Amino acid sequence: MQRDAIDRLGLSALLLEPEMLEAVEADVHLVGTLLSLNKAMPETTKETARAVVRKVVEDLEKRLATRTRATLTGALDRSARINRPRHHDIDWNRTISANLKHYLPEYRTIVPERLVGYGRASRSVKKEVVLCIDQSGSMAASVVYASVFGAVLASMRSIDTRLVVFDTAVVDLTDQLDDPVDVLFGTQLGGGTDINRALAYCQSQITRPAETVMVLISDLYEGGIRHEMLKRVAAMKASGVQFVTLLALSDEGAPAYDREHAAALAALGAPAFACTPDLFPEVMAAAIEKRPLPIPDPV
Repeated sequence: MQRDAIDRLGLSALLLEPEMLEAVEADVHLVGTLLSLNKAMPETTKETARAVVRKVVEDLEKRLATRTRATLTGALDRSARINRPRHHDIDWNRTISANLKHYLPEYRTIVPERLVGYGRASRSVKKEVVLCIDQSGSMAASVVYASVFGAVLASMRSIDTRLVVFDTAVVDLTDQLDDPVDVLFGTQLGGGTDINRALAYCQSQITRPAETVMVLISDLYEGGIRHEMLKRVAAMKASGVQFVTLLALSDEGAPAYDREHAAALAALGAPAFACTPDLFPEVMAAAIEKRPLPIPDPV
């Protein structure tokens, strides 16, 4: 109701007043509105606005961080599992499960034909995750959630995380990932869209394609060069990059999106779909393990 009143009655300007900000109930949508007003916000309001945004971010981190870390830690361990482990690296529970058919009743034991163990990849070879986020006005909630997830991923030592936002320009906010509030105030909601330019930058930053998960979060309304965008996606996938396309990262379902571009990406093996914040850890885990993504609503 609060968000509807702000939209319908054109009350956004009132949010530039500290007293008004202190009175409204903070949520993801209010954060999106504040970020869109960031450039017009007087200095007297910015401190209050940051406090409002920080409260929402901290609430989201409490909701999402623990499950995300647990889910991705498991995926990283499984992706590092090997079949010729050293003795101290053997995963005995999974080795037993994999060899139950070799149980010898007379000896009351299992003779394992295949050992399953944890390799040392999780300690020596990091995964790389690139979050490439469309900051057009319609993607406000996605920008908020992606910034929170970016900070959570960056806190994991087994993952190198890069966060890039774009409209017609590209801004790398990786250096600010220790504080998602700084990331959010580094965005500029609204403006055009050049996905191809953003992907070109992200592609240039990838050093280990086979260990990289590239996440494009966009409604796919491309203002750049369409065929170049698709060519870049195809090239990244061919090099070994796990490419994930999210039409939205929010609780609101799929937004309006470019269906032609979504279909073209699907034809390249990169289906586009809307993802809720609660599903995002599972999507990332599947991408890390290089298994099919848990797509709720295929395009």
